[in-house]
Amino acid sequence: MYQPYESYREIGTAWYGRHVVFITCNPVTNQFLQLHKSLHAPTEPPHRNCAETISQFLSIGYKIAAISPLSNNNLQYVLVK
Repeated sequence: MYQPYESYREIGTAWYGRHVVFITCNPVTNQFLQLHKSLHAPTEPPHRNCAETISQFLSIGYKIAAISPLSNNNLQYVLVK
């Protein structure tokens, strides 16, 4: 039976549809600051190192959709899956 791409199951995906994660970091110190996510988004535990946190999310299938500068030299990464 044919199934459109959207209906394929992914291992580790908690819910069908799009998932969004916001990761806030200080790029000068490479420090992880905050994590915000959509309700059913699959996540990994954040690491205090920002690069490691982003790497973990990329390894489970997220893609960087946007990077926005915030006040106080902080960056917010928007990841989608």
